[in-house]
Amino acid sequence: MSESAKMARVAYDALDEKLGEDIEILKIDEISVIADYLVIANGDNPNQIRAMLEQVEQRMTEAGFASKRVEGNAKSTWILMDYGDVIVHIFSREDRLFYDLERIWRDGQKIDRETLADA
Repeated sequence: MSESAKMARVAYDALDEKLGEDIEILKIDEISVIADYLVIANGDNPNQIRAMLEQVEQRMTEAGFASKRVEGNAKSTWILMDYGDVIVHIFSREDRLFYDLERIWRDGQKIDRETLADA
């Protein structure tokens, strides 16, 4: 498993632990130089979004991955966490529907968590 696949799996699991909704992994390494994977999820309310942010930070740090930048905070409705080869997006449900990153990155490959083991 590649380092970026490990990062994506850790981020996915952290979001899942806090019951992130509709968690998607998009493999974009063949269509963009900005990252290998996007991990996208939404939360149901501000408290859940904050918990998801904190869980991703904690799990990524424990796994030895440091964020390069975090845009947004616990009160934001869209948080972007840049881990270099993996970018994590945490949205409110409304903002996720509005910005529709899956449509924007539709040329990326949707993969499931188990597929990361083969990456």
